[in-house]
Amino acid sequence: MGLFSRFRRKSGVSRPTGGERTGSTSVRASNAADEKHLREFVTARRGVEGFVEPRTAVSDVTLLLVAHDGEWTRRRVPSVQWAHTFCNKHQVPSYDAAVVGIPQRMRDFNRRKKAQG
Repeated sequence: MGLFSRFRRKSGVSRPTGGERTGSTSVRASNAADEKHLREFVTARRGVEGFVEPRTAVSDVTLLLVAHDGEWTRRRVPSVQWAHTFCNKHQVPSYDAAVVGIPQRMRDFNRRKKAQG
């Protein structure tokens, strides 16, 4: 056996491509309760904006809704397109969070809540 033969790919063994999942992480899919929660958040608050967060290794696509005062909620959604359609349907501006980031008012809200205990 040569020095580098142990590093050669064995026949019949495939390596995962970008679209396949590796590891043992399983992610819960979005459901009707998630949609209901998002709908209730949008209708009960003013100045809501939507931030669509892309799929990561540990979570599916999520929709982050942030109200005018920084109060926020995040839920899984079926797809990026679904999230933007949901926001359009409810007259909520939507942004790609990977491009614009998370609003400062949300961080300020979290800081205030933490200070309150």
